[in-house]
Amino acid sequence: MADIKDPENTILIELKGGTVAIELLPDIAPKHCERIKELARAGAYDNVAFHRVIDGFMAQTGDVANGNMENNFNIRMAGTGGSDLPDLPAEFSGIPHDRGTLGAARSQNPNSANSQFFINFSDNHFLNRQYTVYGRVIDGMEHVDAIVRGEPPANPDRMISMKVAADA
Repeated sequence: MADIKDPENTILIELKGGTVAIELLPDIAPKHCERIKELARAGAYDNVAFHRVIDGFMAQTGDVANGNMENNFNIRMAGTGGSDLPDLPAEFSGIPHDRGTLGAARSQNPNSANSQFFINFSDNHFLNRQYTVYGRVIDGMEHVDAIVRGEPPANPDRMISMKVAADA
């Protein structure tokens, strides 16, 4: 496991192949970092499907309303919902969408990010300054690379659990 410098701002996602450690960027996107920690601590991300996984692009997950594979799961609805919390304002920055970065998923409205996020499989600089970057994978990217592809995948992978490293 990577050296975790700030456990309060590191997320641990358990996938089928192992643990992915994501260093959050609270100095860049404080509201997005607080939201993912709040939902992780509530257990909202546990068993949520990766509902949109595009080879060479990104893996999207985090629909806590429709994506829980253990609670009324419907793959056709996954990706359409968020949490009960209000949407977040965009926190765009100069941080590029490089391989392994965490980006906030949203609708056409830049201020519509809620609980969904994606992890970039490759450098996707065409997304720069259009989607909030608020973390980067520091360990376990091979487990992200192994997520089943599809829009949606026929048999989607899931986040088994998500925890804040300070709580793990």
